[in-house]
Amino acid sequence: MMNRVLYLLLFALGFGLLVPATASAQSPFPNARDDSYPLLGLKRAKSSYERALSEMNRQEELYNRQLISREDYEAARNTFLDAEVNYQQSLLVLLFEQQFVSIKEAVKSQDETGKKRVRVTLANTTSATAEFAQIVEMEDEIFRSLQPDVIHNVYVSLSNDDGAIISTPYEIKLSELRSGNPETVEFELLQDLDEVTVNIIYGNGASRSPKVFLQKDASANKVLIQSERFSQEIELGSSATFGLGLELFSGTDDTYKLEVVNLPKSVARFFSEVGQSGRISQIKFTKSNNTRDATLQISLPDRPTDDVAMDEPVDFFVMAVPRDKIGLVNERINETWSEEEIKALDVGYVRLEMVPRGVGELVIKAPQLFNTGKAGEVVEFSFRVVNEGSRRLDNIEFEVDVPFQWQKEIDPVIIPSLDIREEATIRLILTPPADISVGKYEARMRSTALSDNQPVNAEDKTFTIQIEAEASIVGTSLILFLILGLVGGLVYFGIKLSKK
Repeated sequence: MMNRVLYLLLFALGFGLLVPATASAQSPFPNARDDSYPLLGLKRAKSSYERALSEMNRQEELYNRQLISREDYEAARNTFLDAEVNYQQSLLVLLFEQQFVSIKEAVKSQDETGKKRVRVTLANTTSATAEFAQIVEMEDEIFRSLQPDVIHNVYVSLSNDDGAIISTPYEIKLSELRSGNPETVEFELLQDLDEVTVNIIYGNGASRSPKVFLQKDASANKVLIQSERFSQEIELGSSATFGLGLELFSGTDDTYKLEVVNLPKSVARFFSEVGQSGRISQIKFTKSNNTRDATLQISLPDRPTDDVAMDEPVDFFVMAVPRDKIGLVNERINETWSEEEIKALDVGYVRLEMVPRGVGELVIKAPQLFNTGKAGEVVEFSFRVVNEGSRRLDNIEFEVDVPFQWQKEIDPVIIPSLDIREEATIRLILTPPADISVGKYEARMRSTALSDNQPVNAEDKTFTIQIEAEASIVGTSLILFLILGLVGGLVYFGIKLSKK
């Protein structure tokens, strides 16, 4: 009996000692400043979690030995679960706060079809792993279950300054981005830019939109050339300009020689740089500027030649040749290159095209634009029609506006065709009416023709006719008789005076 009483007293004493221990295992009251200092809050939560775990293990051992009731054990277990949740929440808060996606590089390149592409490499640079190492053991089961080295659901897109997406696909999703394992996504540029905005959304809705300057793919080791007006129709005797956009994709060479091949010898040509005066043959890139704008200006001869035939397209190439390959090009500078040979040379180039066109020029050469005539008498002009252009003239017609009641005649009225530098003589016959008054009269002539089915006009010509009065025979005879009489009288009186 005494042994049983002693056992009950010892049990009561032990239970009494357990009550403060259980209370001490409770989680501490939340600190209002934990939101401002999540790292300190994590330390507090971890400490509470470890105490609650230790207490639960101790209570479990007592419960298994039937020294405490199940209610006391469940209370200790619930306290542990609360501390575990609080610890996990503190971890999540700091994990999401510290998540960060960096852009390691953004490289622009051009494929064989001329399309521009951009490769963007993203890295998980979350600092949680390094910072948490001082607080949380890396082998901690809870810590590993939250995957602090992984950022989930990363969305990437490219946009211009106006916010419009300029890439295809419009957006790329990465299911996860692990620390120490960068991922590369590739886009095709819908708008050729050197600076783009990389839009990144990740994790629990965090976002970044840095604007980056695109690097050039140095592995290509060449200058890519583009020309918007790569095909032009050019009139003989005139000039044309081809704009050239040069973009360096090289990490070794920065100076290139510009060469044009397959252009006929009779076509003059030279390169110049946009915004600069003078001609150039080489172009140099700098680290801060790997895009340049140049022009190729060509001038065609005035007339068709053996190597410049009218209306026949001429294909030629502009190449940007690095220094180590200039000799190879110079050896064949006057030869005809095929596109396959240029590709085999592995240099940047662009294919251009010109179509020589000619246009007729109708010129009227009239040595005399003024004539005199009398009423009812024919007044005639003659002039030459010359084609001073670079294409045949067809259906040359003349139209003359004459004064009222005048008659006109053109011989010939129509010239069927007139080749380059060929000329023809035209007669213009005008007949005034018989009762016309004395004075000046004008007739205006217009000349039209066709050249390659396009209308061609010559400068209008104005012919002036002076109509004079008819001379009277009786009046002329009377005036002559009076003059003779006057002269005879003067002679007579002169002789008579000399005798005195």
